Amino acid sequence: MRCLEGEVSEAKGGWQAYPDANDHHAKIPPTRPGRVIRLGAVCDLRPRDLDDAGSQRFSVSEFATLQDGRRVILHEERGFTVGLRSTGETDPGALVNYETADSVTRNVLNVVLPDDEDSEEDHPWEWLAELARTRGLDVTSEGLRGLPYEVVLTDRVTRWLRPT
Repeated sequence: MRCLEGEVSEAKGGWQAYPDANDHHAKIPPTRPGRVIRLGAVCDLRPRDLDDAGSQRFSVSEFATLQDGRRVILHEERGFTVGLRSTGETDPGALVNYETADSVTRNVLNVVLPDDEDSEEDHPWEWLAELARTRGLDVTSEGLRGLPYEVVLTDRVTRWLRPT
């Protein structure tokens, strides 16, 4: 199976957005203030490419949960793809046999980690704090560090993992 977070160019280096990702974080409007009590990521299905039935694309967005229960999206531009290429399997429907909620969750956590291998942080806390402040939330990277983190698989992902 393969996992693509983005494409790394040897000539330029660094991270590039996942193909077909939602790059709306610059357009996300401010929200009503609230106290952030949790962070998390949401994983959803992306449409399949017609020419590649042996793979499934996923989108990943990160959010802050506020004390009043609201989830505030911080960014939406990440994602990954899993495929059958290395399994030798030829039936496109067999892909789900190789994926579980745990494997999808691991992929989600991989794509939200820092892009820089030299980073000493286990998560891009300062970047998330900056995105949260842009949304109108009063947070610091230090304040986010100690919060619980959850991964949410949408109903579409859950149904995909358990076909009927």
